[in-house]
Amino acid sequence: MKQSLPRLLGTAVLAVAALSGCATGYLLDNSVQSFSSLPALPATATYRFDRLLSQQAPQQAQLETFADPALFRAGLRRDDAAPRYAVQLTARVQRVLSPWADPWDSGWGPWGGGGFSGVGLGFGFGGPFPRMDQPWFHREVGVVMRELPTNRVVYETHATNDGPWGDNASVLPAMFDAALQGFPNPPPGVRRVDIQVGGKQKP
Repeated sequence: MKQSLPRLLGTAVLAVAALSGCATGYLLDNSVQSFSSLPALPATATYRFDRLLSQQAPQQAQLETFADPALFRAGLRRDDAAPRYAVQLTARVQRVLSPWADPWDSGWGPWGGGGFSGVGLGFGFGGPFPRMDQPWFHREVGVVMRELPTNRVVYETHATNDGPWGDNASVLPAMFDAALQGFPNPPPGVRRVDIQVGGKQKP
């Protein structure tokens, strides 16, 4: 079955954007929602990372490396010896069907999709995908901050993004930056936060 002209043009535009983005950078749009009970950032805003039992894999250490710069820019300082807060990170990366895909051109039936989801950082590619369409990814990151020693949650934030960018090492750090925008007093509700990835931010 032949693809329609608008669909082919859309796929071509995305392919050009992805290739040019690797060279010149791109603007990553994120949907962010945050919750806070912190009236202000304390003078000793130190933290350590906490992990669930299911987050002991090496990928979790990589995720912490991705989040560290964003936490630093938010005014937090890592101090495993004398932390005031415990920070727990989650991430989910899933390859999904592109909005530009022709679901009837996969050779495997009407639907493609799949991936891995779970607590911590997951990468997976499951299920058939259309042969000629641009890859597409759904990503989510989360940060939960607890006050020590009470273990009371004082900050929670989540960011999601859908797009063609395949480089987790660039996209996930930018998503943590987006998730921590406005810390410790973020605006209520769901908001859009754009983060420049690579290149230079336009004035």
